[in-house]
This record gives sequence, C-alpha cells and structure tokens, in this order.
Amino acid sequence: MTSTQKDQHGARSQRSQEADKPHRRKGEKTYSCDECGKDFTQAGGLKTHQLIHSGVKAYSCDLCGKSFTQAGGLKTHQLIHSGVKPYSCDLCGKSFTLAGSLKTHQLIHSGVKPYSCDLCGKSFTQAGGLKTHQLIHSGFKAHSCELCGKSFTLAAHLKKHQLIHSGVKAHSCELCGKAFALNSDLQRHLVTHSGIKAYSCDFCGKSFSDKHYRNSHLRIHTGNDVYCCDQCGKLFTTDAQLQQHMFSHTEERPYKCDLCEKSFKSPHQLKKHQQIHTRK
Repeated sequence: MTSTQKDQHGARSQRSQEADKPHRRKGEKTYSCDECGKDFTQAGGLKTHQLIHSGVKAYSCDLCGKSFTQAGGLKTHQLIHSGVKPYSCDLCGKSFTLAGSLKTHQLIHSGVKPYSCDLCGKSFTQAGGLKTHQLIHSGFKAHSCELCGKSFTLAAHLKKHQLIHSGVKAHSCELCGKAFALNSDLQRHLVTHSGIKAYSCDFCGKSFSDKHYRNSHLRIHTGNDVYCCDQCGKLFTTDAQLQQHMFSHTEERPYKCDLCEKSFKSPHQLKKHQQIHTRK
C-alpha cells in the first residue's frame, strides 16, 4: 500500500469512527453529574459544576469574607456590596441587584405555590422555600445566640434575633414614638393603633390584634406551657411575664433613676418612668 493510499485509508477509518459515535443534536445534554444527576450540554459545564460538590471555595469576598467555588459567583456576589439595584418590580416597586432575584421575587405576585409541605400543607412559590421550611419540622436548631443561648433553625433567624441585643431600635412608630429593633415588630404594633382585633379566643371570646397574642392567651385555657407563680398562684403564658410579675412580691427597689433618684422594683418600671424625663 502506497503512502497516499494509507492516508486515504486512515481518513476513511476516522470518518467511520466518528459515524459510530452516537449523534449529538445541538442543545442536547449528554454530560451528567455522578453526584446529583444534573445534565449539561458541554463537558466544561459539567466540570465547572462539579466544583460545587468538591467543597472547595477558592474565591473569597474582601468585604465580607463569603467564599465561592467559582470566580463568577464571587463577581455576582460583589454587586450586592455596590448598593446598586437596577432591577425593579413593576407591581410593588421593590428593587434588586440581580435580574435573577427580580424574576424569583415576581413569583410571589403570581400567587402560584406549587411546592407543598407533606407535614403541614403549607405551600411555597419556590422549591428552596419549601426546603428551608422543612427544617422547622426537623426540630434541629443548629444556630445559637452567644448572648442568651436561644437557638434557631436558620442562620437568618439568629441574625434577626441578634438585633434585639444590639440595643438599636431603628423602626419607630409615627403615632406614639415607640421604637423597635425589628420592622416586623413595628408592623405588629401598628395594628394596635387601628383598634382592629381580628383574632378571638374560642374559649372566652376575648379578642386580640395579633394572632401570636391570641395563641399565647389560649395556653391559659389549655393548660399547655403555662407558667405559675409559686407565691400567689397567678398564671402566665410566657416565662418573661412571670419574671416581670415576680417583682411585685418584693419590697426591694434596686433600680434607680439617674435623673431624679426615684427607685423602682423592676427595670421595666424604671424604663417607663424615664420616658417622663425624655418628654420634657
């Protein structure tokens, strides 16, 4: 066989091998991740994805220290620190740093909640919301407050709770001036000014402006998680209420006002008194 014939034979052989390979249509996802089963159209996409499973996060944010497996993830994250939110929701005006975040947010307005919890039936617009919710049913609370020991299922709930200890109360009521650490507490408080008490006790008919107050009240009737004063037998729905009540059984007044030297049994009474000085 001549050199030319060998070259022609080799070319035909290569074409034959290519023909034997399964034909891949454009856009077809033929590369699968062995860890989670996710499919990709290109080998490079699969390789990049597999970094997630490796646990290696080589790209760190200089501003907050958060780490990422990919440079693109870090770059996208850094937009949050820029403060620029060019993507706004047409329905409620809320703005977002990323277009993807806006798209995810808009699902809320659609009213469609295709992801339901098998344990309690609560529905969610996103699979991630359901997954996060299911942690509540697990009873596992991995995030603890270093100051008071209270534990939380989610890191976000711990972070929110820690605002209470900071002493910063950035959310003020325009009607009475009362300030709150959390906006959610302010919103709950505002209902008290409306006079609306939409939540009623099925046992005695007493009405409440907030369902949490109603639920706490119900404990008196059910006997569940009720705190009893060992001095007078009075019942309370929370331990905090019991501790506040216990001051009434002592004659000591260890809490003094720096402005007028008046003394009080509890820090709550002192704080209430000091409002008189701030109004002047």
